[in-house]
Amino acid sequence: MKRNTWQREAVREALGSNEGFVSAQGLHSTLRDGGSPIGLATVYRALADLAIEGEADSLQSDQGESLYRACTPGQHHHHLICRSCGLTVEIEADAVEAWAHEVASANGFTEASHVVDVFGLCAACGALAATAR
Repeated sequence: MKRNTWQREAVREALGSNEGFVSAQGLHSTLRDGGSPIGLATVYRALADLAIEGEADSLQSDQGESLYRACTPGQHHHHLICRSCGLTVEIEADAVEAWAHEVASANGFTEASHVVDVFGLCAACGALAATAR
């Protein structure tokens, strides 16, 4: 576990006060707007460390950008993510877990891990998209 510095704690707090997923640049901007002198590279490092330690979820947007969100350490889960508004819902996916282990085993793999994030439109954004057609 990394040493807890004021910068790391500032990133942890800012991430925890965010509703959904946020980019390092977005979090950096929020911190700077609040008067913090923290650098962007420090935000990137702190987010990467928090993700490795299980204190943050990390995923790639459908545009390939890394996004982060505070999470409860030690709980494996998946996400439904709205491409429009960013609403994120944590889901359990027992069928995905079973499938991943089955496929790994059938191909001679052990200690398999996986990341599954499903992108789509939430009900509200889907309704807006339907009325715009």
